[in-house]
Amino acid sequence: MRPDPASHADRAASFGQEAELYAAARPSYPDAVVAALLPAPRRVLDLAAGTGKMTALLVAHGHDVVAVDHSPGMLDRLTAALPGVEAHVAPAEALPLPEASVDAVVVAQAWHWFDEPAAGAEIARVLRPGGVLGVVWNLWDESVDWVARFAAIVRHGDVLGGTKHTPRPGPAFGPPELTTTRWDDTVTPAGLRALAASRSHVLTLPEADRAALLDRVDALARTHPDLAGRTEVPLPYATDCWRFTRR
Repeated sequence: MRPDPASHADRAASFGQEAELYAAARPSYPDAVVAALLPAPRRVLDLAAGTGKMTALLVAHGHDVVAVDHSPGMLDRLTAALPGVEAHVAPAEALPLPEASVDAVVVAQAWHWFDEPAAGAEIARVLRPGGVLGVVWNLWDESVDWVARFAAIVRHGDVLGGTKHTPRPGPAFGPPELTTTRWDDTVTPAGLRALAASRSHVLTLPEADRAALLDRVDALARTHPDLAGRTEVPLPYATDCWRFTRR
């Protein structure tokens, strides 16, 4: 049975089969986000860690990291790249960690997949009082024309919509603090196809629809004046980081 692009559960499960694509196509996160969120080394849970994009950055900043993800396929890719990191297969709503066992929880590019009240309660359980929850999203800067056109192609027919909203982890947390970091990721115009293909909406489309969408991405890369004939281009991001403190 094919996955349903309108199903939240099918979309959330789609990444496990394409872990290598995700690891190759998706960007990391700016150093400034981790530096601002966690200025000193801590015991950190990277929740919904995926293939380890944020995990690797946290480790590079000196943090003691435990990674949790619901997808064995994604977590296999993480542990292959970061064999020294403790890792567990589990959902955000049932964390395999003791109460008050971490100083911080970071959720990168994944909060929208959670049952928000249940995940918020579990995160509060494993966080020490005064601990930090950081919810991070890489968002394309669509003030740039070709980026706006690329985003429109990728989102065409996406009935679940976008991910930009204020997280609400629950009454155990203080008010949100939002910081936005602007940065550029260097990509190849040809590589935009893989970046589009790594999105859950595209991963779950019927094969013919998926191929047609990706052909439109290729056409944009060939014809847009900011992309045509270029070997590399900057893809601008605005990375939102929502910071909450455990009461």
